[in-house]
Amino acid sequence: MTVPLSILDLAPLVDGGDARDALRRTLDLARSAEEFGYHRFWVAEHHLTPGVASSQPAVLLGAIASVTDRIRLGSGALQTGFLTPLAALEQFGLLDALYPGRFDLGLGRSAQRRKSDLSSSQPPPEVDAHVVDGLLIPKHYNYQVLLKSGSAQLWFKLLKQPGAEPLDLDTVVEDIEILRAGPYTDAEGNSARAVPGEGADLELWILGSSGGESAQVAGARGLPFAANYHVAPAKVLEAVEAYRAAFKPSSLLKEPHVMVSADVLVADDDETAVELALPYALWVRSVRQGGAVPWPTLEQARAHKWTEEDRRLVKDRVDTQFVGSPETVTEKLETLRRVTGADELLITTMAHDHHDRVRSYELLAKHWPPSC
Repeated sequence: MTVPLSILDLAPLVDGGDARDALRRTLDLARSAEEFGYHRFWVAEHHLTPGVASSQPAVLLGAIASVTDRIRLGSGALQTGFLTPLAALEQFGLLDALYPGRFDLGLGRSAQRRKSDLSSSQPPPEVDAHVVDGLLIPKHYNYQVLLKSGSAQLWFKLLKQPGAEPLDLDTVVEDIEILRAGPYTDAEGNSARAVPGEGADLELWILGSSGGESAQVAGARGLPFAANYHVAPAKVLEAVEAYRAAFKPSSLLKEPHVMVSADVLVADDDETAVELALPYALWVRSVRQGGAVPWPTLEQARAHKWTEEDRRLVKDRVDTQFVGSPETVTEKLETLRRVTGADELLITTMAHDHHDRVRSYELLAKHWPPSC
């Protein structure tokens, strides 16, 4: 079974570059992705991160739409804990008004309060790294230390209005759907309309990294779901299983629809790809120490003195990055598709040299069989 390939981009800065350079590279990559035949081009939302320029997905997607013609564009994911449902719909409604029928509104649960009654079961116990039918499921990395750090508290202070209480994800989705159907009427009969936004031709997606609230809300509302193997590989099977277990048919979907992400780097041969991927571990280390740095050079990666603590910090991500020739990576992606039952795959690739990054996507697209 062959499935469509899509791209998730962070507009990464590289060592020696700046945000302007990163954004120009993203625009060029989007044009190339359309030429290569990728199905979707999504951009992430990251804030206060020195190595990533994709901080405002709607703004960046508008620029991408102006230089492309057909490829679907979307957010992976809009961090709904930092804005209202109305703001999210207005942003993407405006994009749809300018470039009709091309946008995916991908939502994430970042900074939202948890809705504890979605699941009555206790979270599954932690397990060591293991292989499921050829797919590595590493030991889970615990982000709580980073989230409780002083840096994280400063980020939340800058990103949220004082005293603001984020809505839970289910309420966010419900409000967006009501506003899109329009008008929004309260119990007293007052009404409001989202312009632009009402009637917008958008695909609504939910992204998640575990079997928790995001997966369950997506399933219960009959929405497509994107699971993060590249961010949280240890939880990917839990996430897709929870989504499918919760799924109820909707006017949008009669059956579950899953997209699964993967970190990928392709070159003409395995040896070259492994060399180009050397900075990846150093970059992941920076992410888990408080903020992604600009993508390191090969020289910086070779010179870094790794400690055992460093290696443990990045092991799950490094071990699950798919690196190699087109044949090698295609085989690994097919394993990911088969084990997760993915209907689509979402690829993210970074390299210091822009040519190497574009070339990676080109080689993969040429080798990946066309979907039916």
